[in-house]
Amino acid sequence: MKKTKIFVISDHPLAPSGVGTQTKYFIDALLETGKYKFVCFGGAMKHESYEPVKTEQWGDDLVIIPVDGYGSHDSVRSLIRTENPDILWFMTDPRFYEWLWDIENEVRPLMPMIYYHVWDNFPAPMYNKKFYESNDVIACISKLTRDVVSEVAPDVWSTYLPHAVNDKIFKKRTKKEIEGFKKEHFEHMKDKVIFFWNNRNARRKQSGTLVYWFNEFAEQVGPENVCLIMHTDPKDPNGQDLNVIMQSVGATDGRIMISPNKVPSEGLATIYNMVDCTINISDAEGFGLATLESLACGTPIIVNMTGGLQEQVTDGEEWFGVGLEPASKSIIGSQQVPYIFEDRLNKEDFIAALHKIYNMSPEEREGLGEKGRQHVLKNYNFENFKKQWNDLIEEVVEKCGSWEERKGYKAWDIKEVVSK
Repeated sequence: MKKTKIFVISDHPLAPSGVGTQTKYFIDALLETGKYKFVCFGGAMKHESYEPVKTEQWGDDLVIIPVDGYGSHDSVRSLIRTENPDILWFMTDPRFYEWLWDIENEVRPLMPMIYYHVWDNFPAPMYNKKFYESNDVIACISKLTRDVVSEVAPDVWSTYLPHAVNDKIFKKRTKKEIEGFKKEHFEHMKDKVIFFWNNRNARRKQSGTLVYWFNEFAEQVGPENVCLIMHTDPKDPNGQDLNVIMQSVGATDGRIMISPNKVPSEGLATIYNMVDCTINISDAEGFGLATLESLACGTPIIVNMTGGLQEQVTDGEEWFGVGLEPASKSIIGSQQVPYIFEDRLNKEDFIAALHKIYNMSPEEREGLGEKGRQHVLKNYNFENFKKQWNDLIEEVVEKCGSWEERKGYKAWDIKEVVSK
């Protein structure tokens, strides 16, 4: 049986980024069926070599070609003509793909384009309409994204297909395992309530705000009783100098700790299990993978009710942590993104949420986290993710075809011109 070949443009699927991780999950999910093979542009990172990469697990069925950025017109044209893929699948923020949609009239006559899309917030971005209409299918990472696409481009085939968590890695550990890990690495925190923040140190993540506000909370309950672990690069050029901020507020006594070193997924899962709560107060967040991983490990979350974070912290009936409604919604933008809401929290609301988690008994926090774990297992499990992608790709192959069998696409419209 001839395998369907999928051309992927995304973050490098072996990179630790959220986009890279979900791209790898997508690729692995389809390769496990034995019906597909992949050729990928591995982008969004610096490369020591530009030689194609294969993995021991998948051999010739997965070829990764390192590229700068996400590729170029010529690199896409060259790969299409040499590899003859059946589908083009690409993922991440639309700002990075305007160049690709510029040549959709060259790509789509040969194969369908599937865009795995995330959008942070309303108002509905009508300026994205021309981009949305340049795809055969838009798979929407969050419910908010689905609602946005439906409003902006109602005639485009779109579907809700959320992120997933690998529950073989991000899972509940035994108390004995966690106690052993804590004793070995965090013995000095054994009596503290520990909060965790796992994000890039970037402006929208509100990392500096978090340091200031958590420090104020620590002064209220006693800095010897709490700790915030921030897993991030304190010197990230896209963010603030967190070390300077900590020094300026006097938070260098252990109440806030920076974890700058890269940690494998298994290590992260152990940290999620060890801490009492995971935080994300971004002013915009497409999905927020860290809090989903935290819930998968049975640890509750405190989040801003923005973007995809909203559907993680509640299913509409139960809560799996504390969801904070934004105190203000400001329209911000740029030349490329003319308008979008930026959801900002109130300091008192956030500190009250910290107190709420802090004042819970360990059993109450564990119960809250367990409800969150069940929410993730039901709605964001890897098996559902694999089935949804396999079903969608099969439907796209049947309905759209490729090359000589391409169906359902025409590069022109007939419009009546009426003179006045």
